Amino acid sequence: MEINETVIVPIIMSIVEMVKGLGMPRKFSAVVAVIVGAVTGTFFIEPQNFRIGLFKGIVYGLTASGLYSGTKNTVEQVRDNRNKSCK
Repeated sequence: MEINETVIVPIIMSIVEMVKGLGMPRKFSAVVAVIVGAVTGTFFIEPQNFRIGLFKGIVYGLTASGLYSGTKNTVEQVRDNRNKSCK
């Protein structure tokens, strides 16, 4: 099965959000993203080469957690700036 690698990061983010919805504490989001990425990379992206698959998976997991965190921080900053300017 061949997976287009451009969709891996949003899929990892979606899986992490589902796990958080099931009751996982938010502080473990990055760890879950890296684990899901490592499993995805090892078994689906590069199943013929464990090291490369693991590396790619970890990179995708870190990217997914960083993208989520960065977007969340940006939205919070914009909200704070709007609230300050309205006062």
